[in-house]
Amino acid sequence: MPLVSRSASQPELTALFASVQQHFQDVIVPLWLGPGWNADMALPYEALDARHQPLPPQRYRAMACARQLYLFSSLIGQVPAAEARAAALFHSLQQHFHDAEHGGWFYSIDPQGAPLDQRKDLYTHAFILFACAHYWDKVREPSVESALDAALDVIAQRFATGDGLYDASLARDWTSLDTGPLQNPLMHLAEAFLATLSVREDIAAQRALLDLCTAMQQRFIDPQQNVLMEKPLEAVDNWFEPGHQFEWYFLLESSPLLRGSPLHASLDRAFARTEQLGVDPQSGAVAAMLDLEGSATDATQRIWAQAEYLRALTLRPGSERAVQRQLQALHQRFLHAGGWYECRDENGDVSRKDMPSTTPYHLATCYRGLVDYLD
Repeated sequence: MPLVSRSASQPELTALFASVQQHFQDVIVPLWLGPGWNADMALPYEALDARHQPLPPQRYRAMACARQLYLFSSLIGQVPAAEARAAALFHSLQQHFHDAEHGGWFYSIDPQGAPLDQRKDLYTHAFILFACAHYWDKVREPSVESALDAALDVIAQRFATGDGLYDASLARDWTSLDTGPLQNPLMHLAEAFLATLSVREDIAAQRALLDLCTAMQQRFIDPQQNVLMEKPLEAVDNWFEPGHQFEWYFLLESSPLLRGSPLHASLDRAFARTEQLGVDPQSGAVAAMLDLEGSATDATQRIWAQAEYLRALTLRPGSERAVQRQLQALHQRFLHAGGWYECRDENGDVSRKDMPSTTPYHLATCYRGLVDYLD
């Protein structure tokens, strides 16, 4: 008996996803090819308002540039202008943010292009590695692989703490700021290592990824609740975020290298509890922050968390109905004719109408997961 794809067996889901994809191609991507692009700086504005006007620039971040580099790299071959935009973003990343004196990349520059926040943070460097891996896969240019190698070297030599983890932030000259490790940058570093391994063999990156996941299991998984905390276990005022639980689950479940690891087992066991505590059963909304007892300390509903929950569901056995329900929730609650709503409050009212340049990354990775699911 021939296998039947989900797209053939779920016509309603297929039609709904086609509509969402069309919205992405026809509405969201053009925002960042047009009004969201500062041609003088060759950088994306940080955000657009509801009328598609750029918010007055206060800064430009290397991380935002890198996320847009990933976005347009992923669209090469699909959107005619994507390759030229990706090339411009890669050039701007190096021109505006690279620190020629100390190495690495600045956190941000001011509206005139001068270095603003000169700290070196792991979150930024993880996204630069992630974006360069995807861009190099499309263009295979030596300068892109050189940037990829430079990011890997800086992460290993400057941020690594020797126990599988990495400092979240360092001074411009790489001296300590005593931040220690934090969950979110480490998750995106794992994502960046996975992206690197998807485009080339890299034994050092593979070893670093495995060591990172071992350390995350030891230092960030609460032994009682089995959830992944935002700070190391010994930290005070700790919390966990359902969106990050789902994001980690997808990364681990989607990787043959990491699937079956102790960290994967923890996130797999925690999935149902995270849904129970962090997802509204009526609306499908994902709460922002929970304490260890499961009470919401921030009930804001953010589009990125919705996207990560939906993406994670595509890898959960028996979640066909849940995938369709959550795609419908994303479509109805967050997408609109002019773009998207970034946040809703605990009552479901729109609480943030501006559209940050960083959000299309989450939508693009979510939709990539849905494409794989429907195939």
